[in-house]
Amino acid sequence: MHDLYYKGRIHTRVNHVKTGYNTKRTVKLGSEKNPLTLFVNSDERKLEVETLVADNGLFAHVTIDNTADENINELSVILNKPATRFEKTPNRNEPCSCGSGKKYKKCCG
Repeated sequence: MHDLYYKGRIHTRVNHVKTGYNTKRTVKLGSEKNPLTLFVNSDERKLEVETLVADNGLFAHVTIDNTADENINELSVILNKPATRFEKTPNRNEPCSCGSGKKYKKCCG
């Protein structure tokens, strides 16, 4: 780093590194680098889950385990993600349309 700044001045890049500012975003769950981990009880259920995963463009490791309970929570969370839709964008000082009771500028704006 070059000493372009006056002595004692805080370098913004160094400040971000020290405080843990994340310049690289985390990898999405269900992508090729971070696939879902799903457990099912039978071969038929495995085929159902694999087609559901493929239809939504996700990646998953599906394993059959007859002794444990079925666990497809990660898949259900991604598929049932709530979508916030606005008919029109409210003004800054109007209440937010998501139902939080806050002003739009403090909540979703």
